[in-house]
Formats: sequence, structure tokens, C-alpha cells
Amino acid sequence: MVKLHPRYTTDVGGKQVVVLPRDEYERLLEELEIRDDIRAAQEAEAEGGTPIPLEQLLAEMDRSQPKRR
Repeated sequence: MVKLHPRYTTDVGGKQVVVLPRDEYERLLEELEIRDDIRAAQEAEAEGGTPIPLEQLLAEMDRSQPKRR
């Protein structure tokens, strides 16, 4: 889990806001993306999908891209 050091303040309109150091914010986003990927993989597995090797996926993606001249 990402260790956060939030600062709380109030904006001009009176709403409370949270401020994080940029590196903590970026790590938090990365952690959320990883958790989203894990959830998506678990959902795909629960649907009974057949996994394919990464190399096969990349080859299929490469074949589906239009050739550049």
C-alpha cells in the first residue's frame, strides 16, 4: 500500500480539498491501475476465457495493425 502524506485545506468556495505530493499521487494512480488490471483478469478468468501467451497476443495485435509504408 502507498504511504500517503495528505494535507487538508479549504478552497475559496469553502470546499475541503486534499493535497498530496506529486510522487505520492503518481504512486497512488499506479496502484489503482494495478488493482484494476487484477480485477479485470479475475473477471476474465471467471467468465471461463482461455488464456493465451503474451507472445501470441502481441503477434495477433501486430498482424491486425495496418502496414505502414
